[in-house]
Amino acid sequence: MSCEHLVCANCSGPVVEGRCPTCRAARAEVHRHGPAVPPALVLAGLVALLFVALLLQRLYG
Repeated sequence: MSCEHLVCANCSGPVVEGRCPTCRAARAEVHRHGPAVPPALVLAGLVALLFVALLLQRLYG
């Protein structure tokens, strides 16, 4: 979806121009990118957490 054909309900202007705060918020929502943290980093964190949990289980279990 693109914001070129959207009309703002607040100011009745094209959303792409960003005339009011509502337009700017809608434009930011349409052009929002993926997650800030890469999936590979999340996976590496989960593996590290699993490793620490297994290590603690061996030490105190």
